[in-house]
This record gives sequence, C-alpha cells and structure tokens, in this order.
Amino acid sequence: MELKEFFIPFSGLKLGKHEFGYNIDNTFFESFDYQEFNGVSIALTAILDKMNNMMELNMEAQGSVNVDCDVTGEPFDLPITSNLHLVIKFGEEYNDENDEILIIPHGEYRINIAQYVYEMLVLAVPPKRTHPGVLDGTLKSEVLDKLEELQPREIKEASDNTDPRWDDLKKLLTDK
Repeated sequence: MELKEFFIPFSGLKLGKHEFGYNIDNTFFESFDYQEFNGVSIALTAILDKMNNMMELNMEAQGSVNVDCDVTGEPFDLPITSNLHLVIKFGEEYNDENDEILIIPHGEYRINIAQYVYEMLVLAVPPKRTHPGVLDGTLKSEVLDKLEELQPREIKEASDNTDPRWDDLKKLLTDK
C-alpha cells in the first residue's frame, strides 16, 4: 500500500536536514485496515538528514488516540508520544529486516515512510488501556459498580473452627 503523502523524494534534496510535517487521523489507520482506534489526532515531524553516502531519519509523534477502556468499555483519549530513528543506506537490493537500518537500492530516488509511521504509532499505545478515571476513582460506571459487587471478599476462618483431622497434616508443613 502506498500513501502518496508519505513518500519523501530525497534525490532532489540538498545535503543537510529537511523537515516534513504530517497530521495523522483515522484515515491513515483505515488504509492499513487497523480499527483499534475510535479517533486519532497525531502530529508527526520527520527530519531527514541527507549525507553523501547515507541518510538518517528521525521521526517524533505527539497526540492522542481515542480507545475503549479494557475495564469498562468507556471510550477515552489516550495521550501518546513516540519517536523513531532510522539509518538509510544504499545497497544492491531493498532490505528492511533490521529495525534500525533500511537498505534501499542504488538509483532509488524516494522512500515511503508510511509503514514505519504505522508501526511506531501502534507500538506507542500500551497493550492494556485503562481509563484514567478508573485509576483515580473518578469514573462512575455501571461496569465498575458490578465489578465491585462481584469482587471476591476475604473470608477469615476462625482458628478454633478447624477440623481436628487436618491438624496433624498441618504439622507436616511446619515441622521442616
């Protein structure tokens, strides 16, 4: 899949640093058929440092994704920040097996950073998504009330109500 706006045509660029800015929303993730987010608002800055025989790409993203809480199912905005450093070298053939080094064929004149942006942002979201109101106790929801109601209570056994047949077995645990 090729998102045209994520092509960086480096062949016409002078040596040095070049900055590219992107606003990322739901349509970006829909193009990858990724539907975990209800809404997306992320600002991404990509800085390409072109040198004589290689390039470095630094990407920084800040924003939020609207996700459903894993505990309550309530949607909330989860702030995310992420960055990625990529070294781009020239070689005989395309190779992206290394996470930090991209090798592109000699004669290539542009790179598409969409896949790197996608992976960087998806990995920035924690696997467990908990509404901040659950953590600080400010969120009121039927789900939380039901979880509280169904939470197991600690049962304290009275020590004088034990079955005497177990007493000899309990001694085995303490007589080591």
